[in-house]
Amino acid sequence: MNWLNFFDTKTEKKHSFGRGTNANISPQEEEFFNKSMIAFEDKNILDAYEYFLSSLINFHGEDSNHNITIKREESTLYFELLQGSAKVTGTITQELFEAEVILVKKLDASVALKRYILERNYQLTYSHYFSDKKYIKLKVFHDNITMSPQKIFFPIREIALNADFDKEHIKSEFKNIELQDIKHISKIDENELKIKYQYLNLWIDELNSKVLTLPSNDNTGMQAFLYLNLLFQIDYLLVPKYDIYQKSNKKIQEYFGEENSSIEAKNEELKRFVEKLKSMSFKEFSANSYNAKYTFNPIEKTPYDDVVNFISESLTKIRWYKNNRYTQIIPVIYKYIAVYALYNYGLNQVLRSLLHLLVEIQNSNFFKELGYKTYYETHEETFSKRQIISKIEAIIKPHQVKYQSLQAFGDELNFRSINEFSYSFYIQLKNLDFEEL
Repeated sequence: MNWLNFFDTKTEKKHSFGRGTNANISPQEEEFFNKSMIAFEDKNILDAYEYFLSSLINFHGEDSNHNITIKREESTLYFELLQGSAKVTGTITQELFEAEVILVKKLDASVALKRYILERNYQLTYSHYFSDKKYIKLKVFHDNITMSPQKIFFPIREIALNADFDKEHIKSEFKNIELQDIKHISKIDENELKIKYQYLNLWIDELNSKVLTLPSNDNTGMQAFLYLNLLFQIDYLLVPKYDIYQKSNKKIQEYFGEENSSIEAKNEELKRFVEKLKSMSFKEFSANSYNAKYTFNPIEKTPYDDVVNFISESLTKIRWYKNNRYTQIIPVIYKYIAVYALYNYGLNQVLRSLLHLLVEIQNSNFFKELGYKTYYETHEETFSKRQIISKIEAIIKPHQVKYQSLQAFGDELNFRSINEFSYSFYIQLKNLDFEEL
C-alpha cells in the first residue's frame, strides 16, 4: 500500500459540513459535460441531458452520493435531483424540458405565505411559482430547440437552490404550515446531535469568558471577531437548518450590510442572538437539524485572487493586534479566516478541502468527539505531523493533472504551535498555483 493513501478519506466518517455539497464532483464530470455539448449540437436531446445530469452526480470517495437519479425510456428521460429539503423532479422529451418542486399544500397556504410566494416570483429569472389543484410548486419549462449545457445549468440550479431556501424559510416563518415532499431528508443520529448541542453551549461559554478578558476600551473590533467567528463556526461545523440557519444568516447579512449602524450596536445585536442560542433546548436544537444531499453550491465560484486578498488583509489585522499586544484575540482570528472563507466564498475543491483540514485541526476536540482521527492534541499541544503532511498530499495529488504546478506543502508548515501552524498554512494557501497548462 502507498503510505500516502494510508490516511486517505476512505477511512473517514461521512458527516456534512458547511452549506451545499461537500462531496466531490464526478471524476468524469468534464468528459460528461463535453459529450453533452456534442449531443446537443447533434440534436440528440435525451443523450445530451443524460450526459449533463451525469456530470452533476457527486461522490464520497468512489461511492456515488445518489444526489441525482436518472431513468430513461424510449422517448422520455425522467430524473430526480436533490438539493437539501428540495426534490426536483423532471421530465425531458426531444422537444421539451420540465422540472418542478413541491413546497406545500395549496389549502395550507396562508395569505402571508401567498404574498411571499408572489414577491418571490419577481426575483426569479428562469422559474416561477404556481399552484395546481393540490400543491404550490416551483417550476421551470424550456423548449429544447436551442438548448446547450450552459443554457440548462442555470435554470436547474435556480429551481434547486431557491426551492430549498424557500422551504427552509417557510419552516422558519410559517411554523404551522407543513412542508411537502421531504421524505428524502433524514434524521441525524441522536448521539451526534448531543455532541453538537454540547459544543454549541461550550463555544458560547468560551466566547462569554473571552469577552471578559478584553480591554475595557477599544474592544469593538475584537468583540466582532468573537461573535462572527462563533456564527461562522456554528454554520460550518453544526450545519443548523430551518429557524437557526435563517436567523443566523440574517444576522450575518445585516452585520456586513447595514451601513448606518455602529459596530457597537451590531455587536450588541449579535450578543442578543447568541444569548437566544444559549437558551435553546436540546429538543428545539434537534428540530432544526437534518441530513440531506446536495447538488449545487449556493455560492458562485470565487476567483482565487479574491481569497488570497482576504487572507492577506486578515493576516495584516493579526499583525496589528500582535504589535499592540492584544494577543488573546489572535487565535480567534486564525479560526475566523477559515470559516469566513468557507461561508462566503465559492471555493474550488482543493481550497475547500485544505480549509476543512485546517478547521479540523483548529477544532480537534470537536472532531475527536465525532469519532475522527486526531491531527492535533489540544492538551499536549502536539501535531500528528506525518498524518497532516500525507493528508495535504492526498488533497493535492488528484488535481495535479489539471494544475501541473500545484504542489503539496506539508513539509513547509511550522509545527511549533497552533498559531504558528495556522499562519504558515495561510501563507501556503496564498502561494498555490492554479494555472492550467
